[in-house]
Amino acid sequence: MSLFWRIFLLNAAVLITATLLLLGPVTVSTPVLLTEAIVLTVGLAAMLIANAALLRIGLAPLRRLARAMTTIDLLQPEPRLVAAGPGGTAELIRAFNAMIDRLEAERAASAAAALSAQEAERRRVSQELHDEVGQTLTAMLLELKQVARHAPEPIRAQLAQVQETTRDSLDEIRRIARRLRPGVLEELGLVSALKALTSEVTGHTDLTVEQHLAPELPVLGSDAELVIYRVAQEALTNTVRHGKATAVEVNLEHRGGFVRLHVRDDGRGIGGAPEGSGIRGMRERALLIGAHLGVGPAPGGGTEVRLTVPVGEAGGRP
Repeated sequence: MSLFWRIFLLNAAVLITATLLLLGPVTVSTPVLLTEAIVLTVGLAAMLIANAALLRIGLAPLRRLARAMTTIDLLQPEPRLVAAGPGGTAELIRAFNAMIDRLEAERAASAAAALSAQEAERRRVSQELHDEVGQTLTAMLLELKQVARHAPEPIRAQLAQVQETTRDSLDEIRRIARRLRPGVLEELGLVSALKALTSEVTGHTDLTVEQHLAPELPVLGSDAELVIYRVAQEALTNTVRHGKATAVEVNLEHRGGFVRLHVRDDGRGIGGAPEGSGIRGMRERALLIGAHLGVGPAPGGGTEVRLTVPVGEAGGRP
C-alpha cells in the first residue's frame, strides 16, 4: 500500500469513528452543555493523539532517511539504510541507496582521473626540476669553481660562499623532486621508500621518528603502494607543519588479510578543526583501492592516522 493511501485510510478511520459516535450515544445540544463540551474536547484530543501516533509510526522510516541525508559523506562510506517500511517508503529508501551508489561510483571515477593526472604532473615537474634546473645549477657550480681558481683571494672567499649557497639550492631541488616523484618506491619497493621518507624528515627537522616496518609484505599493486606512501607522506607533512610534535611513530604491518599503516605523533592533535584538503585527499586515495582511513586523536594525546588496506583488493585500479 502506498504512503498516500495509508495516511488517507488512517485519517478516514479516525473521522468515521467520530461520526459513528455522534450518530450513536453522543449527542450535542443547542446551546452546548458543559458535559457535552467536555466529551467533545476529550474525543477531539483522543482523535488527535491517535492520528499523531499512527502518523509517527507510519513516517518513522522517512525520519531515518532524512537523518541519513543530512549526515552522509561520500568520503566516509557507511552501511546502506535497510529498505524497510510500508509501500512507497521502502521504494524511496531503495532509490536513495541506488543514488548514493551511483554518486560514489562517479566520484571514485572522477577522483581516480584527477589523482592520475596529478601524479603525471608531479612526474613531469620532478623530471624538469631534475633535468633542467638541476643540470643548470650543476653547470653553475662548475663555472663558479673554475672562476674561483683564477680570482683574487678576497673574491675567492665570496665565490666559495656563493658555491655553498648554490650547492644547498641544488640539494633542495633534488629533495623536492624526490618528494614529487618517489623513484625509490618504483625501484626498491614500499618499505625502502618509507625508510627514505622518514630519514628525510629527521634530516630536515628536529622531529624524532620511530619506525616499525614489516620486512615482508604481501604482493601489493603499484596503486596500493603509492596510496600507502602518499598517506604516510601527508601524515608526516601535517605533523611537521601543524602538529607541533616532538616525536612520531610510523608502523607498517601485515595482519590477516590486511596491510595496516599507523602514523602517530605526540603533538597538539586536530581538536575540533574541520578536515582540510590534505586529509580529504588521503580519504579519496584510500577509497580508490578499497581501503579504510581513520584520522583522530591518539592515545595519550596527538594525532593518529590509520590506513587499512585489504590485501585481496589492494592494487586494483577502480
